[in-house]
Amino acid sequence: MTAHPFTAVLLIPTGIGAAIGGYAGDAIPVVRTMATVCDRIITHPNVLNGAQLYWPLSNAWYVEGYALDQFAAGHWGLRPVHRNRIGLVLDRAIEAELRLRHLQAVDAARATLGLIVDDVLITDMPLGVTLKTAASGAAWGTIDHPDSLLRAVDQLLTHGKVDAIAVVARFPDDSNSDMLQAYRQGHGVDLLAGAEAVISHLVVQRFHIPCAHAPALAPLPLAPALNPKAAAEELGYTFLPSVLAGLSRAPQVMTDPHHPTDLWRDQVDAVVVPATACGGSAVLSFSRSQAQIITVQENTTRMSTTADTLGIQHRIAQSYLEAVGILAAMKAGIDERVLRPSISITQVQEPVE
Repeated sequence: MTAHPFTAVLLIPTGIGAAIGGYAGDAIPVVRTMATVCDRIITHPNVLNGAQLYWPLSNAWYVEGYALDQFAAGHWGLRPVHRNRIGLVLDRAIEAELRLRHLQAVDAARATLGLIVDDVLITDMPLGVTLKTAASGAAWGTIDHPDSLLRAVDQLLTHGKVDAIAVVARFPDDSNSDMLQAYRQGHGVDLLAGAEAVISHLVVQRFHIPCAHAPALAPLPLAPALNPKAAAEELGYTFLPSVLAGLSRAPQVMTDPHHPTDLWRDQVDAVVVPATACGGSAVLSFSRSQAQIITVQENTTRMSTTADTLGIQHRIAQSYLEAVGILAAMKAGIDERVLRPSISITQVQEPVE
């Protein structure tokens, strides 16, 4: 087999209460560790977004969920970039003071990080975000005026020179809900995540451009016993900085398979996913490729779709620490079974007549 840069995909679906990756940025340590083993690691924004916190990784590819599904299916390739010019869409429903906070976050990203955020546009109508919860406990949501969002993005792409889109929508404030309080204590579901995915999917599906979303919310009252995993979301007035940082180097999506720098599905060596969250489009697509599926048992979720129930061949890792070891063995060309105390005796097969 021809050697190529060792490439892994880290999937942690959003809004399903993942024990690791279910909060803003709490899976970044996993990505940082895997990035020391892998030449390239592909993951989606909710894994790398840490509200006002982020960690630059030159070999981590920030790919929106719909684009990642298309990549996994072999329909799209990914092209690395040196930089993207970012356009920002702000929901008309955002109050004046909260809007100013987000504009100041943009100015801070330009002045301190050197990011290129050239155009800011306010939607012509309030987007009307509604949050929902499924029977499983997973979060999802809707927007009342997707056409307003698409018009704003189209205007930015038509009249500006932007390569990626950041969206900030006004989300409902519900500081007293039991689910939010459970989330702040470290054992709930991110209620915003499902609606955020709807917004970014819509933009990427229509325009084939990198996109990520940051919710606009009123600051929550201080919680002295706040769980550390939830703390990144309560540091200030905006979640935008990590989104802008991620989009600044997000790969572009391509449909032409002939460019030598593009990455395609057949170059992925491994896919790492929570053991109970194997029913997504990307996992199903990768299971039909040469990529090795690695399921992580300790990263529990509200889902119950395992690789075994779907008939997907996979390697089991009890933890992300073990998954990193499997990736290291794969990259070294070593059968990881020989790293365990017992090694089975080689069997000779008789020829089939």
